[in-house]
Amino acid sequence: MSTEMTHAELIQIAERWLLGSKGCSFAFTELKAITHSGEIPDAIGWKSDYTILVECKATRADFLSDKNKKFRKNPHLGMGTFRFYLCPQGVIEPQDLPEKWGLVIVGKKGKPRQVVGPNGNCWSRNSAFCHQQKNLRSETQMMASALRRLHLRGVLPLIYDNPFDSTEERSAASR
Repeated sequence: MSTEMTHAELIQIAERWLLGSKGCSFAFTELKAITHSGEIPDAIGWKSDYTILVECKATRADFLSDKNKKFRKNPHLGMGTFRFYLCPQGVIEPQDLPEKWGLVIVGKKGKPRQVVGPNGNCWSRNSAFCHQQKNLRSETQMMASALRRLHLRGVLPLIYDNPFDSTEERSAASR
């Protein structure tokens, strides 16, 4: 990976970070859906009863313009129980962050490293980084849009399959 990372490369790294070290069950990247806020997260992951939003910034100019979005000016309109910026080294410094935001720096080899944010892998709603007021309505609309797409393609019934059953158990159960 070159030292100049594209926005698309950063989004792939964010998705892997959410599904890997953050332990999210699933994540969406740039899912376009009609939502109350109009926000299209670069990456958002669902873990247990909370969400982790990641905004990827390849340039400082992009980061600086982000604060002008309505859901950044009014954090309760934004998605994500926990929110992070992800960027290459030198684009964003910890002192630049809005209140309650974390920071993930991507090294030259493409490895993400959380430098600001809650510690550990199980985060408390009492954390200084938790957005108690978030746009749950938009998160629900995004989830409904994703499920509707599966329904329209005829694959929604697959959600009833237990992924932990063996193939033989599923075959026997369907007889």
